[in-house]
Amino acid sequence: MRLPDWRAATPTGPHTPTVDEVDFRSLYQKTKYVVETADGWSLVITRYRPVKQPFAQPLFGEPLLLVHGFSQNRHAWTSGQFVKNLLFFGVDIHILELRGHGKSSIEFQKERAARFRRPLPADLDYDWDIDSYFLYDLPAAVSGVKRITRRERIFYCGHSMGGMLGYGYAGIHDDFEGLITIGSAADLGRGTMLLRMLSMWTGVIGSSIDLAFAGRNLEERVGYEGRRLLSRGIAPLHEGLARWLSPKEAPRERQFRAIPVDDWLKFAERQLARAEEYPLVNRITTRINRLSNPARASAKDVRWLLREGGEREPRKVVEQFASWIRRGEMVCYRTGFDFKRGFSKIHIPMAIIFGDMDPLASLESTRSVYHAAKSEYLLWRPVKGNSHLELTMGHDIRQICYDIKNLIEYARTHRTRGPVLPRIEK
Repeated sequence: MRLPDWRAATPTGPHTPTVDEVDFRSLYQKTKYVVETADGWSLVITRYRPVKQPFAQPLFGEPLLLVHGFSQNRHAWTSGQFVKNLLFFGVDIHILELRGHGKSSIEFQKERAARFRRPLPADLDYDWDIDSYFLYDLPAAVSGVKRITRRERIFYCGHSMGGMLGYGYAGIHDDFEGLITIGSAADLGRGTMLLRMLSMWTGVIGSSIDLAFAGRNLEERVGYEGRRLLSRGIAPLHEGLARWLSPKEAPRERQFRAIPVDDWLKFAERQLARAEEYPLVNRITTRINRLSNPARASAKDVRWLLREGGEREPRKVVEQFASWIRRGEMVCYRTGFDFKRGFSKIHIPMAIIFGDMDPLASLESTRSVYHAAKSEYLLWRPVKGNSHLELTMGHDIRQICYDIKNLIEYARTHRTRGPVLPRIEK
């Protein structure tokens, strides 16, 4: 008698899919909520709440706050597969958009002010700086995520400027259970001569633009006064002509308050679209562009991010960055708090991830926080072949998301705080 094949009879268990085999929309319930800052801004947080799956999700329900970088919005995280990879593990994702960015727009502030009959924020007209993000936006967002998830501490991940804010926040607060920074320098400008040179010229460039605006204001004011006087002189002779000549309104004061990064990025997107049609132009633009490596990201994703992910950034933010670079510091000027002195107070698990081709955040410019931090779990890792933009939307984000997964799993097994409060179902 022929014996049965034992291999065919052995149960293999349910199939565990890969992240590529799972439909993205089946992984989450998407909502948004508003947090209020102490200085009067209403900030929008977009939440991707994980949905339980038939396969194992080792990080199910762990809250992670994502904060974008300079002149970006939520699309820095959603233009590629970053969010999907984390949802595959069951992470509860909360994406903050800083004041004036994305859904936390200036127009949104006006709508809220009219709806609730309250004054507009004092710095609404692009009059905020990095200190505003640090002192008001981050505390409001962290408090909001803790309230929504009923957690005493949460995980934080920041890209570029968002990670730099995370360095500072972790040095004086105990709200983070773990910190991940992606493309975030601790010594901005170190090892990058071009960035240091630009920081030296920031004041000169700003002053030149101020003079240009002043000249335009003077020209408009002279024209306004000329028409007003002429209409008054003609009025006794011809009233209708005088009304026609009379200026309708006084010219507005023109001021250089914001950098139109959104317009520049949209222009760059159009040039990339043209470059794809001409191989020579494509090679030239590839050599000029140092903030992304086309070989490590989808051209479609990069163009979409440039088109949808850019925001205007206040002049004061740029000037504060320039000051940090010139002086070799990271300081909250309103309080005097030195981010770098706080590095040694970081004891939570931390991952410092950067591209080995990134001119903004490199081995040299992230070294100081790695050496100063007192974290038992401390990852300091370059991503081969990556520059700055593709770290959150390129071909290597799966490994980056595994780095995040490993940090959160470590923190879960080394928790020293009390029990987690029960969740409130929304």
